This record gives sequence, structure tokens and C-alpha cells, in this order.
Amino acid sequence: MVEGHCLCGSVRIEVGAHRPETSACHCGLCRRWTGAAQWGFEAEAGEVRVAGEVRTYRAVPFAERAFCPACGTHLWLRDDDGPYEFVPALFDAARAYPLVREVYADRAFACVTLSGDHPRISRADYERDNPHVEGDTP
Repeated sequence: MVEGHCLCGSVRIEVGAHRPETSACHCGLCRRWTGAAQWGFEAEAGEVRVAGEVRTYRAVPFAERAFCPACGTHLWLRDDDGPYEFVPALFDAARAYPLVREVYADRAFACVTLSGDHPRISRADYERDNPHVEGDTP
């Protein structure tokens, strides 16, 4: 289990079983939300406990983005009925999680060139394999 919290500590999160690895997304929505790329690790809903007030925003019809209303810290991205994709920085233990893939890699900002030998999935390939995605924003 890993424990994490937002910047002000109002939201506390415990995550049980999960794969200790991260992915990065460079789609337009994630870039706008985070400033450059969205980082995440996944956990099934049954493995998650959240304490404190959380607000959500639906940038697309099939998913929510969550944040702390007190300090604004980003918490997770979650497709409806899908796993949570947590922001790794909430959890000290996630510091050791390796990057295992990038999606929308061809849309990354020039200042966000990630090193390593991991899959780099293009916009076209991701949207082909995930037809529910309505397209990246410009």
C-alpha cells in the first residue's frame, strides 16, 4: 500500500495493490491541465480509499479529472468505471516508479523530451486503438 496527499493535506489517498509504474500523456487536454505532460499510475477502484473533499471536472464525456478544492492539487484522471490514474507526485513511494510508456508522444512539447527505452505511442496509433477518444485538441 502507498499513502499520499495533496499539497495542503486536506485530501488523503491510500492505494492498495497496483503496478508500480508510470505513464506519460502529451495530449492537448493533459498538457493544458498540467502544463506539459500528465503523469500517472493506475489502481483499480477497489484498491483506493480517499478521505477529504474532492472536486471533479469532466473535460470529455467519458472521464473525470479530480482536484483538491482547497489547494488545487491535481489528484487523478479516471474514465467512467475505469481504474484511477493517480498523479505520482502525491505519493512519496512513487518516486521509484519507472516510466513505461508515453502516449501522444508526437504531441510532446519540445521542452519535454523524455529519455529511456519505453514505447512512444503516437496520436494516430492511440486514437486508432482507443476509439472512444474523440481526438486531441490542437
